[in-house]
Amino acid sequence: MDAMGGFQGFGYGEWMLVEGQFDAARLHSLETVFTIGNGYVGTRGGFEEGYPRGWSASLIHGVYDDVPVVYTELANCPDWLPLLVVVDGERFGLDKGEVLSYRRQLDLRRGVLSRYVRWRSPGGKTIDVLFERFASLADRHVLCVRCQVTPVGGAAGIEVQGSINGYSENQGFNHWELLNQGRTDKGIWLHLRTRSSRIELGMACEMRVSGAEFSLETSMVPGYPTLSAQFSTVSGQTVTVEKLVTVFTSREVENPVEAAQGKLGELSGWSVLLDNHEKAWDDVWQKSDIAIEGDIKAQFAVRYNLFQLLIVGSRYDDRVSIPAKTLSGFGYRGHVFWDTEIFILPFFIYTQPAIARNLLTYRYHTLPGARRKALHYGYKGAMYAWESADTGDEVTPRWAMPNDPYAEDIRIWCRDREIHISADIAYGSWYYWQATKDDEWMRDCGAEIILDTAIFWMSRVEWNTKQERYELREVIGADEYHEHVNNNAFTNRMVQWHLERAILVYDWLGQDFPEKAAELDQKLHLTQERRSRWQDIVQNIWIPYDESTKLIEQYESFFKLEDINLNDYEPRTKSMQAILGIEGANRRQVLKQPDVLMLLYLMRQSQEFPYDAETLQKNWDYYAPRTDITYGSSLGPAIHAILASDLGKTAEAYERFMQAAMVDLEDVRGNAADGIHGASAGGIWQAVVLGFGGIQFVGEQPIANPHLPPGWTRLKFKLHWRGKWHEFDLRPFVETEEDGEKITSTSLSSLSSLSPSSQ
Repeated sequence: MDAMGGFQGFGYGEWMLVEGQFDAARLHSLETVFTIGNGYVGTRGGFEEGYPRGWSASLIHGVYDDVPVVYTELANCPDWLPLLVVVDGERFGLDKGEVLSYRRQLDLRRGVLSRYVRWRSPGGKTIDVLFERFASLADRHVLCVRCQVTPVGGAAGIEVQGSINGYSENQGFNHWELLNQGRTDKGIWLHLRTRSSRIELGMACEMRVSGAEFSLETSMVPGYPTLSAQFSTVSGQTVTVEKLVTVFTSREVENPVEAAQGKLGELSGWSVLLDNHEKAWDDVWQKSDIAIEGDIKAQFAVRYNLFQLLIVGSRYDDRVSIPAKTLSGFGYRGHVFWDTEIFILPFFIYTQPAIARNLLTYRYHTLPGARRKALHYGYKGAMYAWESADTGDEVTPRWAMPNDPYAEDIRIWCRDREIHISADIAYGSWYYWQATKDDEWMRDCGAEIILDTAIFWMSRVEWNTKQERYELREVIGADEYHEHVNNNAFTNRMVQWHLERAILVYDWLGQDFPEKAAELDQKLHLTQERRSRWQDIVQNIWIPYDESTKLIEQYESFFKLEDINLNDYEPRTKSMQAILGIEGANRRQVLKQPDVLMLLYLMRQSQEFPYDAETLQKNWDYYAPRTDITYGSSLGPAIHAILASDLGKTAEAYERFMQAAMVDLEDVRGNAADGIHGASAGGIWQAVVLGFGGIQFVGEQPIANPHLPPGWTRLKFKLHWRGKWHEFDLRPFVETEEDGEKITSTSLSSLSSLSPSSQ
């Protein structure tokens, strides 16, 4: 690494995160930070040898199961990591003996996590241990971990035990029942099934030893098959133990155990598997990397956030999406929110469009669940779940437990009232289509999503006879500090936008694909009368906007709430809702996240109502000071960064950008242990490319209007737009003099269009 920086016990370079000293107090947050994955499985950064009270987890896309009565969640799958080192009968562990040297590093470029420890056992034996692991990006079913053990200052008898742990829990609940296990000439295997959803999982494992003569034994403890290699070593002798693991579930194959065993038999050695993995990562980074010069911390933080997105985007499965906490923790139980379509999806649309297609096709497959929810609430069409899992049915918990054991349970109204998600999904679908011109997907999937959710809006809006307008009452907008509100500006405008696009899609389908149009007419009961109704709603839905002041009222009567000055509550370390209470925040003009500003951001790209420079300025001045940007929602800072940059507030834009970029690395909100903030990671890409890079998509070619933060001397990235790759290389202008006065322009862009096959 040419340049190095540091923060909170970490060192970092452009591609590397380095932990130089283990801090047990940060155990759980660091497990999140050091998560690896391959778009199929995500594995938290637990230790191969384990650690007391660790939250080790491997989560596989789509493997959901029920905790009876309570909720649906991603099941913590069998742990493939256990690789225990025993030195002359004493088990290696960071919680015993003496750690003489320690270094853990995550190589983002290669997708490899490694850890070096020099350890003295309680009995006085010293060893060097190097662990390395990766989840193969070249083959999603292959997981690799190895250790290299070297005695220091004397001979030692070493035993290395490699196991599959079938007793992984979701913080107290085990989702798995053991079906069978066994051994083959290649190693060991385990066959499990989830208790409720009945998903079967097969995992197979072998160990390869080099550098010493060894004996290999097998242990068949139920649910914990183990391979044990034993060997004698002298000082300075390095012995390498490779543990290769394969995993399949019944979501992909009929017989996952047979598939796992077959795959294991085909595997080459560590070096070949690693080489294939690195080549796959190189191809991904060629498309998705962002290069920043002049700011090493921003460079690393951006790449770290992109890495966390790239290891969770499914390349092969269009029946899964990206959970709010990715596959890196137990937060939100693996549920999928609007985070995916609004915050995460753009990164994939413009750099990995095949993954974007899969993410949106998940919403097509879950339309039946959305229809069941609409029917349950007495509406027509499709009403998407606020929190979705495998079927698309609503899985938002109805109640939450309070912190005070004597307090009443807290009703969670998002499942009933936060309905803007149906428009958010339509928004993501539309912009995917605009970017890719994937008419086939729009014909087969997107049109049905957009049209059936439009039918829902038609049944959800209410006609106010007195005011002669359509309204949406009893909703929750993006700002969740205010519940049961009427005519939320964000929701109403998104519904209007949605219906405008539904009309366009309906007409396009009828003209270009009349057979598909006729099929959907019959399936969804689409008629010209319904199209006319949509048009009527578009023209007459109320948006609380004052033309004279340019202010958008967040919802009806919001301006009548008690005002607040957030500076009066500083310094603080918790959210305003935690300070004021749920009802206290509900009565005041304090925002969890930038509701009106979020609306302006979504309308910014197409320059549609109510977005314009003056309206943005007026509403920023009003709402930004009232937004709990530090401890409210993690979704806010990246959006604030973009809008602040538009307004020329460079210092604030950069501050908010870094706040979002470091949310997990510095555990800014104290909840990194729950998993990666996926929406914030997606917002970072938008902040850099659409904000600082100033990208606008106009016609057949994206155009940059950049305003780079101070100190950034270069910004490079690629975008995929309508079948072509476009490479941007943005730099500040050199200072010039005019009439004796120095002038520094913002920046210039050089763009080259690459053919569809390039890179």
